[in-house]
Amino acid sequence: QAQLVESGGGLVQPGGSLRLSCAASGFTLGFYDVGWFRQAPGKEREAVACITSSDDSTYYADSAKGRFTISRNNAGNTVYLQMDVLKPDDTAMYYCAADIDRWWCTYYTRANSADTDYWGQGTQVTVSS
Repeated sequence: QAQLVESGGGLVQPGGSLRLSCAASGFTLGFYDVGWFRQAPGKEREAVACITSSDDSTYYADSAKGRFTISRNNAGNTVYLQMDVLKPDDTAMYYCAADIDRWWCTYYTRANSADTDYWGQGTQVTVSS
C-alpha cells in the first residue's frame, strides 16, 4: 500500500531543534514534489515548505524562512524538515504531502487533501518549556 509516514516529532524547549522525516513506501518519492504543512488546534492548516522533484528547488513560508530547511534523500525515499530555533508558535501537528505534478510546489499553499496524491497522518511537535 502506497503511503507517507511522518516521524521525528516530540516535545522540545524553545530554541531547540527537531528533524522531521517523511518516508514513502510503495512509490518513488523522488518523482514527486513534497510539501510540509502544519495545523495547530483551532487554526487553519498552514503550508510550511516544499521541495520540487525536478531540481530540488525549495519554497518556504515566511514563518519558516531562516529557521527551517527542507531536503530530500532519494536513496532513502525520504524528505526531511530540519527545524531550528523553535518557538512555541511552531507547536502543531505536522504533515507531509506529495504530488506528481512537477509544478505542485508553485501552488502548494493552496493544496487540499482531495486533490493531492498522498498525505501522511502527521507527527506532533510541541515547543514548550
